[in-house]
Amino acid sequence: MCETRQIRLTSRLLHIGSAVSQLGPFEYVQTGKFVYLSKPDALARSLQSRGFLNDYIQRIQAQKEITSLLENAFGKQWWTAEDMDGEPLFPKHLRSLKWADRVTELRPMIRNGFGQLYIPGSSIKGAIRTAIAYHLLKYANKYNVPGPQRPSQIEQRLRQSMGELKRRAKFADDPLFMETLFSDFSLRYQGQAIKARTGPNTDFMRAIQVSDASPLIEERIQPEGKRPFFRNLPIVSEVVISSHYGNNRAKYRASIYAEMVLNMRSHFTLSLDYEMLKWFRHNQQMSLPFKSIEDVLNICREFAQDQWDFEHDYWANVKNNPDDRGQALDFNDIRDIYEPEQCPHTLRIGWASGLMGTTINLLMPDDTVAKVRDTCGISAPNFEAPKSRRTVKNHRGEIRYVPGWVKLEMM
Repeated sequence: MCETRQIRLTSRLLHIGSAVSQLGPFEYVQTGKFVYLSKPDALARSLQSRGFLNDYIQRIQAQKEITSLLENAFGKQWWTAEDMDGEPLFPKHLRSLKWADRVTELRPMIRNGFGQLYIPGSSIKGAIRTAIAYHLLKYANKYNVPGPQRPSQIEQRLRQSMGELKRRAKFADDPLFMETLFSDFSLRYQGQAIKARTGPNTDFMRAIQVSDASPLIEERIQPEGKRPFFRNLPIVSEVVISSHYGNNRAKYRASIYAEMVLNMRSHFTLSLDYEMLKWFRHNQQMSLPFKSIEDVLNICREFAQDQWDFEHDYWANVKNNPDDRGQALDFNDIRDIYEPEQCPHTLRIGWASGLMGTTINLLMPDDTVAKVRDTCGISAPNFEAPKSRRTVKNHRGEIRYVPGWVKLEMM
């Protein structure tokens, strides 16, 4: 028996990184209103056929603007140009509304094989896996989690292995607790033991399947009696990386530019195979934490609530700074976001999930988390971890958004 549900996924602002973390200057073109991702090979062929290729290469190498060159090659409305096969060189689905004065070193969002923005099922399932791990460890007694995999023991082993942690940071949680929580199972099918090497085949998350979300297609919505708005609107905006000084006054660290989706709405399929779930018998008698899709979503909601409370406390302590290296750091709108006591979201995925959204560090003592940060990331002695945050400016240059919070609802 298998439970399959369609899940609506919504977010105010979202960014999921792509395999290419940063685009070179020849891979996008910006105007006053839009940022266009080009098709570099097709663009180069079209420029060559018009005698502009060498000029294009020289401008790229010198990091000069190329819009005037595109106007000379294709006319004033160069963004409507087509290649020799009649295909647009700058397709609309590769265009984003520009919310920044000048975009540099653009971070693109992931796209599917058709060039459409989307959310991979692997990103959603990875966030669910982290939520389940957090839940098991938070309620270790309830689920009979083996002693060595309980938070106090994990912390002790972390401290003992801090010297080698940086070298293997990406996979450090596997031997510490993830392998025992998810893969230390024997399999039984129709009363018979199944021989399987411990690993992916014995991971109980095999019983959960998550599809890719539907493509994020831009759509104009006209509510009755209200102003229209755009759903799944691609934007490129300035992302402010900030932390704070010792007196909690906000500190500007850097600005980066990312492709994101505003007013995101999509859906995906979530399946739970009850029959397969019965195959799994933990070798140390740990029990599984869910029996239904609703259980899984509730586990995610609780993890989101704990992250929400942590973020509320962080922003409550950070003081605005009207001028730090030329940046006005006014976080009043961010504090307003975290004002509700109850978290209105189910998960945090993608960019800005950060240290607390992708690990079980909310269960660790503050000083241990800080030592992990100082060992594996940018050292910040005597400060809490994580110290820095990413917030996003709106089209008026005001710090207005925190990306990554998503709501999951059964349809």
